[in-house]
Amino acid sequence: MNLDARQARREAARRRTRRQRRAAVAALAAALLLLTVGAFAMGGAGGLSLRGDGEAARSASAATQKQPPAPPQLPRGGREIFPRYRVVGFYGAPQAAELGILGIGTPTRAARRLRTQAAAYRRGGRPVMPALELISTIVNSSPGADGKYRTRQERRVIRRYLKAARRARALLVLDIQPGRADFMEEVRALRPYLEQPDVSLALDPEWSMRPGQVPGQTIGSTTADKVNEVSAYLARTVKRRNLPQKLLLVHQFTDDMITDKKRLRRRPGIALTLNVDGFGDRPNKIGKYKSFTDSRRFHYGFKLFYKEDVNLMRPRDVLRLRPKPDLVMYE
Repeated sequence: MNLDARQARREAARRRTRRQRRAAVAALAAALLLLTVGAFAMGGAGGLSLRGDGEAARSASAATQKQPPAPPQLPRGGREIFPRYRVVGFYGAPQAAELGILGIGTPTRAARRLRTQAAAYRRGGRPVMPALELISTIVNSSPGADGKYRTRQERRVIRRYLKAARRARALLVLDIQPGRADFMEEVRALRPYLEQPDVSLALDPEWSMRPGQVPGQTIGSTTADKVNEVSAYLARTVKRRNLPQKLLLVHQFTDDMITDKKRLRRRPGIALTLNVDGFGDRPNKIGKYKSFTDSRRFHYGFKLFYKEDVNLMRPRDVLRLRPKPDLVMYE
């Protein structure tokens, strides 16, 4: 075969190869077109997604990340203190044993003693929520540098008791004895703690002094409007941070310790509780409780004193009170 013939055959072979490649490309394009049309048809019927597995996985992950976090819970579960739980607590501060049982020994030891005391109140199917009521603003007999007759608890002390409360799955209740300071002034100073889901608040009007009054020489009082101001602040905090219900405990051992009591307001997220305070013998304590609990608008608490009460009432005696206390506090 001469040179011209061989070149002609090679050229013919190259042309056949090019035609085969073009045919293969055309066939592939047609197949892809059919697949795309079919996918759209099935996707329109809700049967097929055109996204790849990787994109679908990324979308699923993004959807999971967009899920809101679970709202914070109370130490023993749930979002409402009352009526689910009965609160049983210890009151005091570490500065002196005379301030209450909570201040005797370490916070951890106090929490252990509280666990034993609270166990006797687990009756009738109502679980107990333990509480450590720490005096966070302590009234003084002297005016101090600012003339307000009060000392604020050191932050490190509050943190110690909060840590102990969390180990015990208990509430920490911060109690305010304001002296000549305003309740709201002291409440705002506690903001970092009140924004926590397991921290509640107590007001002690006995130690709320007007200008010219001195703690220990005068029995203090407060007004419904001042309590309402505090409850409104707490309710805003609960709503803004999506917190569980907070306890607002107001101590009283005379009926006029809260003036204009009928003006007290109930608010969402706040368990307003009037705590019948004061030591004495059983008949006096029971009589005072009955006279202070004539309204069903509020929750009620009952305070017991290990040292000052005459013939200390036992838990079963306390649970015979009507209405049954939602809260029992020991000092």
